[in-house]
Amino acid sequence: MQPMLLSTIAEVIGGTLADAPDPDAVVNAPAVFDSRKAGPGALFIALPGEKADGHDYAQSAVKAGAVAVLATRPVGVPAIVVDDVLAAFGRLGQYLVAHALPDTKVVAITGSAGKTSTKDLIAQLLPAAGRVVATPQSFNNEIGLPLTISMADPSTDYLVLEMGARGIGHIRDLAHIAPPGISVVTNVGTAHVGEFGGRDKIAEAKGEIVEALPSTGLAVLNADDPLVLAMAERTTARIATYGLAEDATVRATDITVDAFGRASYTLTTPEGSAPVSLQLVGAPQVSNSLAAAAVAREAGLSVADIADLLSAATPQSRWRMEVTTRTDGVTVVNDAYNANPDSMRSSLEALATMARGRDQRAIAILGRMNELGPESRNAHEAIGRIAATLDLDRIVFVGGEEAQWMQQAATAAGARAVHLPDQDTAFQLLGDTLRHGDVVLVKASRGVQLQQLAERLLEPNPEPTGA
Repeated sequence: MQPMLLSTIAEVIGGTLADAPDPDAVVNAPAVFDSRKAGPGALFIALPGEKADGHDYAQSAVKAGAVAVLATRPVGVPAIVVDDVLAAFGRLGQYLVAHALPDTKVVAITGSAGKTSTKDLIAQLLPAAGRVVATPQSFNNEIGLPLTISMADPSTDYLVLEMGARGIGHIRDLAHIAPPGISVVTNVGTAHVGEFGGRDKIAEAKGEIVEALPSTGLAVLNADDPLVLAMAERTTARIATYGLAEDATVRATDITVDAFGRASYTLTTPEGSAPVSLQLVGAPQVSNSLAAAAVAREAGLSVADIADLLSAATPQSRWRMEVTTRTDGVTVVNDAYNANPDSMRSSLEALATMARGRDQRAIAILGRMNELGPESRNAHEAIGRIAATLDLDRIVFVGGEEAQWMQQAATAAGARAVHLPDQDTAFQLLGDTLRHGDVVLVKASRGVQLQQLAERLLEPNPEPTGA
């Protein structure tokens, strides 16, 4: 973070100092909202949580080295007191972008699916063009955005920010804090469709990231998604498209997929072509990598360099098609960070490809998809039917009513599918039946916490007894 006096921070965010004997104390490290990560020079953000109030950890944060606390009340240690911590933190982020990072290019990414993987790819390509700070993990909301901004300083050339939305206006607010110079939209799918009220509403919300561009900016749009492509009408900025479409600015041709579900293709741009061999698993990674290539092209990288960097890129965020092979030859694919009908389908297709490529058994462990609203039952039943068409060897649906809907639809379509009430019974079943060479996909929405099952499967000596 660009060094700032405590008194200056209080002034720009509209706060008052409390228990602060040295108003000239300098904050020069990124902000934190976990007191365990507080260190010298940090500003601790005291947020109320579901299980704990950050104000209760203010003293431990300062003891660990934090200069002060952003809080709604005095806490007995140096603090900047404001009415609304989150709103004030946003104002600090906005100030830093405008005054401390005037030469930093903001690259903003959104979409119903793939935005984190795309962000991670962009963050691995752009260091060839300059210094990069990117959103850690999926910190893409009103907390994570200013937190990421605080990690940058004037030497940062590119600030890569993932922007999520739970409704209309959310991305507009985030883009107001960090106005983008490049905006990327991956797709408009069915994630959170229950909260938004339909794909058209999702498109309206995601398109706010394009509307935020200046005329000198660049919108990077998915040419294979009509709702995304239509966003070109919402900006005066330049447009670069990507995808499989023949008229896409950046496109992939000659796509092949290996036995591990990793795609290779020819990257084609107006400047030329080069071969790419991805290390990331799943067909959607082709589209994600093309979006990253379009951003890297804008940054001045050559086609050959982009292709080499994409081929060297590795997974950066946990629980997204995270592939691990146990010592006994069982491969576990942990894709349990989140799920919606689109990502569920693509993950199941990747599982089928991986198993066919190795001539091994394919086993899917699936849980519910959240935030689908009135379409929840239809969507879950559709996934059950899709799973039944992929010639999987076993499908295990874990959890409550939604899992039962999927299992019933899959069974009616002729699949070998079972429903189990919880992770313990699923773990026991797998322990009794897994054998060398099996490929196991674990996927559900984050709230299901099915990643815990995947991690248990990777613990030492979960010995299978079946044959």
